[in-house]
Amino acid sequence: MSWTTGSIQLFLILCFTQTCLTTHPETRGFTGTEKNGSLWINLNDEEVLSGRLTTVFLPIIYIIVFLVGLPTNALAIWVFLFRTKKKHPSSIYMANLALADLLFVIWLPLKIAYHFNGNNWIYGEGLCKVLVAFFYGNMYCSIAFIACISVQRYWAVAHPLSQQQKRNRVAVSVSVTIWVVVWLISIPLYLYNQEVKIAKLKILTCHDVTKPSQKKIAAGYFLTMGMLGFVIPTIVCIVSYVLMLKALRNSMKDPAIAKRRKKAVVLIVTVLVMFLLCFTPSNIMLMVHYILLLKGADNNLYGFYITTLCLASLNSCFDPFVYYFISEDFREHVKNTFLCRSERTAQRMRVSFSALKFSKKSNSYTSGSGNTRSTDC
Repeated sequence: MSWTTGSIQLFLILCFTQTCLTTHPETRGFTGTEKNGSLWINLNDEEVLSGRLTTVFLPIIYIIVFLVGLPTNALAIWVFLFRTKKKHPSSIYMANLALADLLFVIWLPLKIAYHFNGNNWIYGEGLCKVLVAFFYGNMYCSIAFIACISVQRYWAVAHPLSQQQKRNRVAVSVSVTIWVVVWLISIPLYLYNQEVKIAKLKILTCHDVTKPSQKKIAAGYFLTMGMLGFVIPTIVCIVSYVLMLKALRNSMKDPAIAKRRKKAVVLIVTVLVMFLLCFTPSNIMLMVHYILLLKGADNNLYGFYITTLCLASLNSCFDPFVYYFISEDFREHVKNTFLCRSERTAQRMRVSFSALKFSKKSNSYTSGSGNTRSTDC
């Protein structure tokens, strides 16, 4: 039934895309006619740029993302770097994911001001290119690290006895590679104009409108990024999830192991659902938008595309709460941070509490000494 439904949905999408590609050939996507350094766009495009969708709704969403994402991701980085004593591959990937989210949200005030200013960019071409590169670069960094978390959780389930130190070195190497690769492939965003002057509205747009002479490089770049930065990580996440379920099915007889591994299932399912809800609509619409632009077809989907792109930024708010609710260690570290407890004080309290629980069970007092074992989130 699910395969049949998916086939029907795919058929409808293909039919819809084909219709868009063959109707209204007189317009040229979300671009226009270039004259004397300015661009003349059609009435529908003018309504999108001057309407409340882009000048009210989008900046309000970005304000929410900024107000929630900035402190929560900063706190997450603090916890992972300074409060988590025993590092695990999952914590390394999560720290990098929090850093990518933080680098994403710190640039949002410029985007908020741009939209509130009627989509008029007043900060110069250079800063516009930096904003666009950080916006997309960190989004694809987040997607890559979510895929890494999925693979790591599968590996932890399938190979629980693998060497911790070796796994940490692999996680650090993979993280460095992701940062280098994503920032290298964001270089093309600096090589063509992101700032475009709209003649009739008398505004300078930042990345919202593409010049006809540059639509091939823009479409080629974002279609490539859509495949490499979204489609491949999505396949990796789904395959990791399926393989992990198969591995878990063979090791659920032992109650202690089953309880621990169910937490791993909860983590990867939560991350996968969040991943699909946040990034799938925006990246599908991104590829559809640039296909329409490249084909010179009517692009009445642009308003929906930029809305899904804005909603994808909500992922930067959700990630820290996933850490909090899934990881017991993370919750404990956050609580200790707010209560200004040192790591040594928190450790003594955990040991004393464990000793008290043991003494109640054995009806005798036991002194609290020794080490407690932290959970691998």
